Amino acid sequence: MEEVTRIVRRPVAKNRSEQATRITRRPLPKQKSPPTPVRAVKAPPTFLPLARFALVARVFGKERASELLEGLGESEAARAKEHLAHFAAMTSAQRQARVALEFGLRSDPAEQLRELMAEAPEALRREIFRKLPPYHRTLFPQRRLEAPDASVSPAMSTLAERLVREATR
Repeated sequence: MEEVTRIVRRPVAKNRSEQATRITRRPLPKQKSPPTPVRAVKAPPTFLPLARFALVARVFGKERASELLEGLGESEAARAKEHLAHFAAMTSAQRQARVALEFGLRSDPAEQLRELMAEAPEALRREIFRKLPPYHRTLFPQRRLEAPDASVSPAMSTLAERLVREATR
């Protein structure tokens, strides 16, 4: 039989400190027998929305997306192709935003931002740091927020903004 060890501390008089702590052992209570298995009721299958199938096919399959959706049933394939046409009409940024919305945000934006800052040239690093939200700026305590440089082109500013958005979603 197994035992449980427990340490008990009790208040005692100053000169009786050896009685303050006691180690007690007692047997474990009897283990209950495992419950009898209940016959599982088969749950109806859950289906992902067809829009998600079409989105995944478009993102990963690109030109083969329509062909990938042929594996669905006739009516589902027709509806999924309608969604596919909608996603194909979106811009790349809109499609990426929809993927992030549907399948969740990155779980590691801090790591992505650190890698981005390590790879970028210094002028772009300064601009990226300016575009970071205040709570992400704390990742780089050695940097200070500087006034916008007149030599920074609007294209570099837009690129920095896009890189930050991509790293954090």
